[in-house]
Amino acid sequence: METIHSTSRSRPAKRLGTTVNLPDALDAPRRELSSKALGRVAYYEDIPAQAQQTRPLLLIHSINAAPSSYEVRPIFDHFQGRRPIFSPDLPGFGHSERGDRNYSPQLYADTINALLNQVIGEPADVVALSLSAEFAARAAIANPDAFASLALISPTGFMNRAMPSPRTGRFAHGALTVPLWGQGLFDLVASRRSIRYFLNQSFTDKAPDDLIDYAYATAHQPGARHAPLTFLSTRLFSRNASDTLFARLHPLPVLAIADRDPYVTFERLPAFADARPNWYFETLAPNSGLPHWEHPQETCETLSRFWERNSVSAIPVKSPTRAAG
Repeated sequence: METIHSTSRSRPAKRLGTTVNLPDALDAPRRELSSKALGRVAYYEDIPAQAQQTRPLLLIHSINAAPSSYEVRPIFDHFQGRRPIFSPDLPGFGHSERGDRNYSPQLYADTINALLNQVIGEPADVVALSLSAEFAARAAIANPDAFASLALISPTGFMNRAMPSPRTGRFAHGALTVPLWGQGLFDLVASRRSIRYFLNQSFTDKAPDDLIDYAYATAHQPGARHAPLTFLSTRLFSRNASDTLFARLHPLPVLAIADRDPYVTFERLPAFADARPNWYFETLAPNSGLPHWEHPQETCETLSRFWERNSVSAIPVKSPTRAAG
């Protein structure tokens, strides 16, 4: 059984002789959802009294070496005070538990559904970034009544290139997590220089310093290497996700926003969305994977139009796909 309780505002941590403070990612109360299966999952919530009658919004950050709820901050800040809004630090990241465990797509899908069922308790509009789009789709297939809509920002699963086989992923994970060099490898990936380099690739100009600073802090917590090394092994990706996951979301309204991304491509996405009456596609160009950081107002307006368009019917009337820019 899950338990829910409030928690402290920040957590100091020691790593390699250095004390690193991890402040809250969002200006909102941070709480915890705990269970034997999920471990301890931190999440932020803001439930304004005047927005009780509006539909809840759940924001899911991406998966990389140093993700957290800070990644969704522009969207959270925009809608805060207007509607109930929630954002978790997924297992292995942020203020959530970071033990040496089996991190899997099912674990993350189960976390999303636990938040929807145990915390939110009514159908929500869900927004997921990058690889977490696959986890959200998996969650929606298992728990469709908990989703009012699903918006995917730079979703994985639409490349022409196939993902490595599960066997390759298991081999890579074993190699990456060897104690002799696993921590050292992660230390290189999680250095400030490395984080700045990789985040800069996700912006057409430069990544904001505050995003870099928080990514560095969250990557320097006890156990920070475990989930990212699983990600680097490719074990968190689903093979043929467009067919095995995303094609099964009908009649759920789905919005995909994607232009360019240095780490994934979207060759199959425009035709995939155009062929399905419940899917909508926008580019919000130019962006390099994080349009809600580069074009926050336009991104939030696009999300709002999508939610308004699909507020009545679960099977919307298809409007023409628009490629912005």
